[in-house]
Amino acid sequence: MQFPILSVIIFTPLVAGILILLYPAERKDAVKITALTAMILSFLLSLWAFISYDTTVAGYQFIEKLNWLPKLGISYHVGVDGFSVPMILLTGIVALTGVMISWRIDDRPREFFAFLCFLASSVFGVFASLDLFMLFFFLEIAVFTKYLLIAVWGWPKTREYGSMKLTLYLFIGSIVALVGALAIYFTAGKNTFDLLLLEQAGFPLEFQRLWFPFVFIGFGVLGGLFPFHSWAPDGHVAAPTAISMLLAGVEMKVGAFAALRVGIMLLPDGAHIWAPLIIGLALVNVVYGALIALVQSDFKYVIGFSSVSHMGLVMLGFATFSKDGLTGAGMQMFSHGVMTAMFFAIVGMVYDRAHTRELSQLGGMFKIMPFAGVGFVIAGLVSMGMPGFSGFAAEFPIFMGLWRSAPYAAVIAILGVIITAAYILRVINRVFFGQVPAELEGHLSDVSVLDKLTIVLLAVFMIAFGVFPSMISNVVGSGVTHILTLVGGA
Repeated sequence: MQFPILSVIIFTPLVAGILILLYPAERKDAVKITALTAMILSFLLSLWAFISYDTTVAGYQFIEKLNWLPKLGISYHVGVDGFSVPMILLTGIVALTGVMISWRIDDRPREFFAFLCFLASSVFGVFASLDLFMLFFFLEIAVFTKYLLIAVWGWPKTREYGSMKLTLYLFIGSIVALVGALAIYFTAGKNTFDLLLLEQAGFPLEFQRLWFPFVFIGFGVLGGLFPFHSWAPDGHVAAPTAISMLLAGVEMKVGAFAALRVGIMLLPDGAHIWAPLIIGLALVNVVYGALIALVQSDFKYVIGFSSVSHMGLVMLGFATFSKDGLTGAGMQMFSHGVMTAMFFAIVGMVYDRAHTRELSQLGGMFKIMPFAGVGFVIAGLVSMGMPGFSGFAAEFPIFMGLWRSAPYAAVIAILGVIITAAYILRVINRVFFGQVPAELEGHLSDVSVLDKLTIVLLAVFMIAFGVFPSMISNVVGSGVTHILTLVGGA
């Protein structure tokens, strides 16, 4: 019997969260140590799963299955392929660094770290689910925990608005996707929610034409797909730092992943029919998101709209139905997840010390916190797609695939890359160079040791997968092969 690595990864944070809630409120150190220990374990096991994944065999691995409600065809069925195992690793990285960056939280830390653990567990569950019901089950756990984490611990000025807007958007999106998922379940006629069996159902063309938009756009709301993207920047800005990291770093990937797994892979003919619409909406994401980021005056809003722009590239990669495009999309999901976690972590470090996010009121931070400055520059180079970093390794195959399938779209999308360079350089110049404002002089301190460890851990993956892209491209590519057998394509 094989070690149930995925179940341990999924439920370790959940058990830790329950344990934390049982602690007396005054045991703040024990709460933080428990959360950190659980996330370290989940991260190490996710890294082990990523390294152990056999690309020569490919397919779904580390499979566990337990019938739960057999009369309804519902089972606890988990496993990962080359596309999802990097997402498990990404979640492990971002969840661990999220705990590390939150070490200074002193307002009800017991509840904060417990809900943070529940959120991590739900995301692990979505990426590992091979049962459609369980995928929704884990997805909905996240909605409740996100609302509480933002409404209670978020930025006082916008936390009520941001948390409610995020919850309503994601709830409505998931309801729309659920309607489509139930249509798939009943039309398949197999009395099962098993995704592997549903892949073989062979749905009629007219059914796919009708129901694909429900599933893809429903999940696409969580992925930040235009015009349902506006929850993302408002939600990111209202959230505490760690939750911003998780929202942009992994939650938006959950939406894109589910749109691929349920929409494109179960309804491939529908995906081909609606591909022009996906490309059109994703292009707006890329260019519009970058343009809005360029004119923001709030440091955190710049990164929030940047995430909307970069997720557009993921959707473009999906719509190519090519090995290059899909491989690039998978790599972009990982690269952007780590990069945006770094961005939001450093924005949080700056805000905690300067107590402002207005670009006009910041400057000279490199002198005060050089480690954070270097980390932001590294993430900026990833965002701009500079060779030698994970962003280039991810974006280049997306554009290769896009050029072959829709060259006009590739030309338009490249504008987003140019604008990205503009707003990243603008922010670096405004925040980290120049003179420290007089009102902040003498009131700032360098980042903590845990903050520095967070920066190092995130930077290692951005550089390693940029210098040695085959470390991730071979894994993602093995998962793409299966996707292409379902959807057809080059």
